Amino acid sequence: MNEWRITDAKNKFSEVFDNALTGKIQIVHRRDGDVVTLSRNEYERLVGQKKSFEQHILYAPHEIDQLDETRDKSTMRPVGL
Repeated sequence: MNEWRITDAKNKFSEVFDNALTGKIQIVHRRDGDVVTLSRNEYERLVGQKKSFEQHILYAPHEIDQLDETRDKSTMRPVGL
């Protein structure tokens, strides 16, 4: 893991970028906070790929076929309008 001050990171951006691509996490410090730079592959490994809504619906688990779809016939609670 490499740590940089913001001015050094700006001056050596190619090195920061190349290090991140090779799997080395880069931390850049600025007086109001720090940021972490890592490759997209590493980011996706950590966060995971999110499915789109369409993928979520189309590729639902097989247990969805076993859902109980019967409706509750009990009376509803009164609602004041």
